[in-house]
Amino acid sequence: MSHLNNFLLSYGYLAIFFLTVLEAACIPIPSEITLGLGGAMASGAVSGSKHHLDLGLVIAVAIAGEMVGSLIAYTVGRTGGRTIVDRYGRYILLTHKDLDRAEAWFAKRGEPVVLFGRVVPIVRCFISLAAGLAEMQITKFVVYSLIGISVWVSVLCSIGYAAGSSWESITKGFGYAGYVAAAGIVVVLVLWAVHRYRHIKEHGVGRPASAADAPSTAAGDQLAAAGSEGSEPEPEAAGAEPGT
Repeated sequence: MSHLNNFLLSYGYLAIFFLTVLEAACIPIPSEITLGLGGAMASGAVSGSKHHLDLGLVIAVAIAGEMVGSLIAYTVGRTGGRTIVDRYGRYILLTHKDLDRAEAWFAKRGEPVVLFGRVVPIVRCFISLAAGLAEMQITKFVVYSLIGISVWVSVLCSIGYAAGSSWESITKGFGYAGYVAAAGIVVVLVLWAVHRYRHIKEHGVGRPASAADAPSTAAGDQLAAAGSEGSEPEPEAAGAEPGT
């Protein structure tokens, strides 16, 4: 992480904004370092810093960066997510119906998920993309994202500011929590994938029509057409005169 530290020490506010944008846009850069070191730099206790930062501005810049990155990820998920799932979803066991269910679920529970997902390691990197895929209402997404982001950024920056030069030992605990959370998420995803694979294998959910089905369908259509052409008209009633 020395390169990340050096980048922050060299570029100050610009580095904080850039790194928070990337993290919120699904690139897992540890915000514990970005925000913790940013707060510590504002305290003036970090050696090697080329900038003396203001804590309030550090928090404001970080919130702005997180919101910009979140909106980027949300837009990608909302505008291109369904197309990607339709084209490549079978490789990750996802179907269009799964997105419909996710959208209905987010419509009921999306607010707390987005709000609390902002303070959960790893989850906060991808929650915006998920909200976009589920087509969560943009106003709700912005409001609850802003609340969660503001809390997370303010807490970490304040911890770094209070810790000063020992910020790294304080924020390291957040890093360990992130590893635990990541391991838990991986386990959940593996269990979900196994369950999903068995379900698709048993029920054929999302299985496209096979090429072998097409000829049989075409043959059936031809037989039906031949039958209609070969049918003879009913004979006229006996004794009926033409023109009557």
